[in-house]
Amino acid sequence: MRRFLISLVLGLALGAPMGLLIGWQLAPVEYTDSPLAALAQRYRDEYTVMIAAGYLVDGDRLGAVERLRALGEENVPDYVRRTAERFISTSRPIDEVRLLVALAEGLGSLTPLMENFRLLTPAAPGSRP
Repeated sequence: MRRFLISLVLGLALGAPMGLLIGWQLAPVEYTDSPLAALAQRYRDEYTVMIAAGYLVDGDRLGAVERLRALGEENVPDYVRRTAERFISTSRPIDEVRLLVALAEGLGSLTPLMENFRLLTPAAPGSRP
């Protein structure tokens, strides 16, 4: 038992400082900021749907384009069109499809495939169709 305790104390006395030296001095963790363009497709899609939802609330086309440019897309309307069509063809949730179609329509890239998913707003009272 005495041999075990001596080994334990000696191991802790040598191991703890060596672990701290290696962890803090020789091989510390390096944190880096990753750009949005490095996101996996799943998270790019989620980000795009969030931007589309924001666009539907505030109607700010330029703001939506600038936010989506952070994904590294140069032709944002084409990117939104491709994403909306992919969501339609892979049967993604209808709410997400409608948000993307509304953004695509706002950016002028509505396609015939998207026509059935357009958000139609009801006419204001007293207005003519």
